[in-house]
Amino acid sequence: MEYSTDKPAATLKPEALPPRVADAVLRVSLFAATLVAVVVMVTSKQTEVVPVPGAPVGVMIPHTAKFHHSPPFVYFVAALSVACLYSIITTLASLSLTLKPAFSKKFFLHFAFWDILILGVVASAMGAASAEAYNGLRGNRHVGWSKVCPTYDKFCVHVGTSAAVSLLASFILVFLIMLSFFSLYKQVLH
Repeated sequence: MEYSTDKPAATLKPEALPPRVADAVLRVSLFAATLVAVVVMVTSKQTEVVPVPGAPVGVMIPHTAKFHHSPPFVYFVAALSVACLYSIITTLASLSLTLKPAFSKKFFLHFAFWDILILGVVASAMGAASAEAYNGLRGNRHVGWSKVCPTYDKFCVHVGTSAAVSLLASFILVFLIMLSFFSLYKQVLH
């Protein structure tokens, strides 16, 4: 039996995505998620013929449900629009880091702080919109609010979809924060 003294070929290990590239991909994903959430919420409109409160039975009028009739939904659209704009700006900054990686340590620290701030804004808007959507779905018998989702079903689907996509945006922001701190940690060790 012959033994070879040749060294075995190095096994190929899959390279992890460089932090700058992963950061840019996540920021583009954040843009897409926030844009979709805003567009879906803004297009949530449904007109139905409903009874007039306090009028005799059978008196019906067309009534439209729109996102801007509810302050939590308006706040949601404003907050997600800010997050969308923020994602555009930070995506461009992140892409510039691929050209000049020497500044990445400073940028990742700034990104982490701003990402935390934007996560707070997105999470608060998502909570406000979700609470309002829950009232529309379940009503609140303690204060006499009736359910509106059985009547405005398409409107409620839009609102729920928008809230779900904003939850995705929140997760993307959490991943961005983790990536920034991990990148900083790696740079400190090396």
